[in-house]
Formats: sequence, structure tokens, C-alpha cells
Amino acid sequence: QLVESGGGLVQAGGSLRLSCVASGRTFSTDVMGWFRQAPGKEREFVTAISGNERITYYADSVKGRFTISRNNAKNTVVLEMNTLKPEDTAVYYCAADLRGSWPPTPLSVQYWGQGTQVTVSS
Repeated sequence: QLVESGGGLVQAGGSLRLSCVASGRTFSTDVMGWFRQAPGKEREFVTAISGNERITYYADSVKGRFTISRNNAKNTVVLEMNTLKPEDTAVYYCAADLRGSWPPTPLSVQYWGQGTQVTVSS
């Protein structure tokens, strides 16, 4: 089970920190990532981090503004979002890809969180 927290309303240019806590099993060797889905749009990849090797991958739209990290001892994944833009508004989902797809896609993910709303006002 994956549970996200930290979403909310922020003005453009602001920052938010999303957290994802895993329970029921360990994901320490699995690819973890974040996806987002805006109203009327398909779910899209945002960023991912590998298991033990700590390699990261970002969508071009968030590169340089977002940072993903993980703490395997605490079974958590964090997404730091800076310089937020109105187009970042979406429901953000934590995801685990047990097959090691790189980067993960909505079709390759096996575990999803319930999602947390991020709204950026202009």
C-alpha cells in the first residue's frame, strides 16, 4: 500500500513537498516514481528513482524544478516541487514498478497510491 500526503494549494512560484509512505511490503529494490493527472488528461510520468542505485529520471516539463528522493529504511519517497506553475496542477500519484521499467509508465506500474491534489494558482 502506498499513501501520499503533502498536496495543497500554492501560488505560482511556490513550493510543495509530497511524501509517499509504503506499508505492507518493502519497495527498497523497486523503481518508485510519481505520476500526475490533470482534469481531462491522461496520467503522465513525472519522475522516478531506482532502488539501490539511486538513479533518477525526470520529465522535461519538471526537470530542474522537481527533485525525487527516497529513504529505504523508512520506506518513503519524497517529491520536492519548486517554482511551481499553474500547469503543474493535477492529482499526483505515488507508484511502484516491480518489473524495473525505466522509466516506468502507467501501464508498467503495479502499485498506486490514492493520489494527492496539487493546485497552483496564477
